Amino acid sequence: MNCIIIEDQPPAQRILKKYIEDIGSLQLLATFPDALQAMAFLKNQAVDLIFLDIHLPKISGIDFLKTLAHPPQVILTTAFPDYALESYELDVVDYLLKPFSFQRFVKAVSKTSGQKSISPESKSDLQKTIFIKSGYEHIKISIEEIVFIKSDADYTELNIPGKKHLSSESLRFWLDNLDQNQFFRVHKSYIINIKKIVKVSGNQVYLEQDVIIPIGRAYKEAFNQKILK
Repeated sequence: MNCIIIEDQPPAQRILKKYIEDIGSLQLLATFPDALQAMAFLKNQAVDLIFLDIHLPKISGIDFLKTLAHPPQVILTTAFPDYALESYELDVVDYLLKPFSFQRFVKAVSKTSGQKSISPESKSDLQKTIFIKSGYEHIKISIEEIVFIKSDADYTELNIPGKKHLSSESLRFWLDNLDQNQFFRVHKSYIINIKKIVKVSGNQVYLEQDVIIPIGRAYKEAFNQKILK
């Protein structure tokens, strides 16, 4: 599918370009910092999909969308949740709330009419990695390498062998975006990778890399049913 980006922030442009490149089934035709430039482009070029920011200079993404008599498919990208209801009334494909993961991006694209272009094999390969927002950077890591995730104040700490990555995402974000058959919450502050379990002893689970994680009282019964059944 052909697509364009309408986004005025260079960091957000770079992330979208990277995601589009990695997904493989999309062809990026152009990137625009405002909707008026995109409007001129669309008069002469057919586009299947637009990644559209809402807060843009000159004219907002929502107002721009309302000007299109026959708009292509649109995925909105924004840091503000306030426009979700209005956007769906405009029949957008999806509403991505920044910062969003690569997995969430893939899910949004799979909702388009071109979803068959994302084969099960390619989608499986894509979901082996994830981009995490760390400060002003987005870092690509292997999901399989994650040993555990720890919640700490306003950020989460992803632990892989020999490294720790701080992410601005919440623990709830990881619960919603990682495979629940592989990642399990064992404590209010910890999610573990079940594949990394070495042994369970009392109220503690021992993981690879000599890691010991406490099992919270509220999570023990569910943990035992899933792991020790």
